[in-house]
Amino acid sequence: MIKKSTAAFMVIAALLCGSLLALAVTGSLFSGQAAGESSATALSIGGLEQSEAKKLGTTLGLIESNYYQNVDRTKLIDGAVNGMMEALGDPYSNYMAKETAEKFEESIEGSFTGIGAEVSSDNGKVVVVSPIKGSPAEKAGVQAKDIIVSVNGQSLEGMDLNDAVAKIRGPKGSTAVLVIQRSGSANPLTFKIMRDDVKLETVYSSMEQGGVGVIEITQFSLNTADRFKEELDKLEKKGLKGLVIDVRNDPGGVLPVVIDIAEQFVPNGKTIVQVENKEKQRELTTSKGSGKDYPVTLLMNKGSASASEILAGALQQSAGAKLIGENSFGKGTVQTSFDKQLGDGSLLKITIAKWLTPNGTWIHGKGIKPDIAVAQPDYFAVSPIDKSRPLQFNTNSSDVKSAQTMLDGLGYKPGRKDGYFDAGTREAVRKFQSAAKLKVTGIIDAKTAEALELALIKAIQNPANDNQRNRGIEEIRKEIGAKASKS
Repeated sequence: MIKKSTAAFMVIAALLCGSLLALAVTGSLFSGQAAGESSATALSIGGLEQSEAKKLGTTLGLIESNYYQNVDRTKLIDGAVNGMMEALGDPYSNYMAKETAEKFEESIEGSFTGIGAEVSSDNGKVVVVSPIKGSPAEKAGVQAKDIIVSVNGQSLEGMDLNDAVAKIRGPKGSTAVLVIQRSGSANPLTFKIMRDDVKLETVYSSMEQGGVGVIEITQFSLNTADRFKEELDKLEKKGLKGLVIDVRNDPGGVLPVVIDIAEQFVPNGKTIVQVENKEKQRELTTSKGSGKDYPVTLLMNKGSASASEILAGALQQSAGAKLIGENSFGKGTVQTSFDKQLGDGSLLKITIAKWLTPNGTWIHGKGIKPDIAVAQPDYFAVSPIDKSRPLQFNTNSSDVKSAQTMLDGLGYKPGRKDGYFDAGTREAVRKFQSAAKLKVTGIIDAKTAEALELALIKAIQNPANDNQRNRGIEEIRKEIGAKASKS
């Protein structure tokens, strides 16, 4: 399902799956047709009135005849289509020209080139939905809800999403300098990110002590359900007693895929998701599975959107699973793609319905609240340090505050995290520099700042420091223990 249409665009390639979204499972509500078939019918009953066609044609002719420069006719037509989509006021409905549409298909297939973040357009601003696991964007510290202000010095304010994505994308090995506005940060942040190939392995699994399995889903692409089944089968053969499903920073994907996964845990006959069309007709998708006899928890955060939220709602309300972490993103609409009708390789992505949780809740704009709220350590969300000038004793800034947060998270204990560079901070810097085999000055120069950030990335990637993951495993162990005591 899912992605932010005009919104949901993988910076890297694009809106993964907002396309196949829901039609394959909605049955009678959408006539049970495939996306291309149902959309063809929809388009055939519309069209322009003679007066409307005349108005558009006259406008095109006047521009071509009178504009002071030569114009690209194709660009004008694309602009007109873009204008219609923007007039809907829906960040999830958008138009993709041929090249962008091809990138979109690449993302569904599972690989592309870029920085590795899905972005959307919201009131003229380019907003990060989620960085992709292991991508250059994630490694650089880009976070869900970040607003990308500019790329390589060019403002993205008010820019069409397709054009913005084109600015962010680029050849492998090239650098994208992103200026980002982050909630809670007074000053804009600058990220220098080297573009690279991004492969979408969407499912990862591990077995922890006590028979607790962990499966991470990074997004719901076409092969994700099959991969999930493979990994779950491996864990079950190893003696799985309880499962943690991790959809943090998973921006969504294909609806039939998430339903396929949910069916493995939701008992037969219970609701997985409801889809409501413009006539307020609802189609309930119920499980044909049998559920599992072991406990399940699900990890989510503000980057868990769309299909991730469908899975969370289904597991919580129909399978008795606990949700752990942070409030989810809040995307409750369904899109489908129309790529055959336009005839030139371009594509329209249109919101066709909204989805609701099994109990009928529409989570759009609100997200889903966890059963157990768990925050990550503060250094997980720390802003990068501006390396253009050194930080030293008796100064006060947001960059000093970031450095103090990093030092504290790494165990160097500056004694404060308020942005004032005091003697305790200087001593902590010296200790870090010594351990990192840097020149010991007590001053945070560019090399020290880079070393701090690299060390912090390693700390964040260490599962031992992941509060949410650890709590999920802990809850499963409790339930395993409770089950054992009853038997």
